[in-house]
Amino acid sequence: MSYPTDLDTFDIKLLEHGVCVIAFNRPKKYNALNPQVYDQWGRALEWAAKSDDVRVVVLTGHGKYYTSGQELTIPDSSELEDGAEAVFKKRSGYTEKVVRELINFPKLIIAAIQGPVIGFGVTSSAICDVIYTVPDATFNTPFMQLGFCAEACSSILFPRIMGYSRANEMLLMGRKFTAEEMRDAGMVARIFPKETFMEEVIKAATVAAKYPPQAMKDTKRLIREHELKFLEDVNTKEMILLGERMASEESANAIVEFMMAKHDRKEKAKL
Repeated sequence: MSYPTDLDTFDIKLLEHGVCVIAFNRPKKYNALNPQVYDQWGRALEWAAKSDDVRVVVLTGHGKYYTSGQELTIPDSSELEDGAEAVFKKRSGYTEKVVRELINFPKLIIAAIQGPVIGFGVTSSAICDVIYTVPDATFNTPFMQLGFCAEACSSILFPRIMGYSRANEMLLMGRKFTAEEMRDAGMVARIFPKETFMEEVIKAATVAAKYPPQAMKDTKRLIREHELKFLEDVNTKEMILLGERMASEESANAIVEFMMAKHDRKEKAKL
């Protein structure tokens, strides 16, 4: 079994019965997402979808966070030669591919959220087939605080899954939800103890991996095929707007304010 060799921001393991664990592997950066991570994530999903050795995929993270979301950086001068909008359009292209791969993924895909998750980590998990998490996980999408917009089809999937009021609390008001609240909202299937979390997830994934694979693919297609084109269109629309938002002066000012507030909190914590 050969894995992609150039996906160094991920740790990929193929376990018994075709359970493939794809783990974010930037624990010192809290598994923050940058263009390189998005690019490798999309290619990892593309590989797993095509591999005959993979029956079930488990997405998880190494370290404290599942992922802390978008890595907030200012593009350097060389990147900005073609203008900010072109830079963010290119970046959003990597993100759009991840979402597209998740939408069309033909096999069972489980999000195993082993810690706090922010931003795209939250929204993309809603495209997965099943979400498991730990009791102390938190779910947060601070898009309005950063001047961004909804992404990963969350503008459609969150209201559908959680109901409009709770979805708007998360997407428009940026409220942080607990694991129990996400389970009650229908987003999370089960909460496993932190001490045995991955053991429980792998156990559940292995049971599913032993089922006839074509039956799994056929049933998943029946569940999702009526909305594939619709979700792809939503993804494209969200990514175009997200690129515009990220290139805007309003978003730039919001990010600076956000980072300054974060710095001030760290300084106060040292006192």
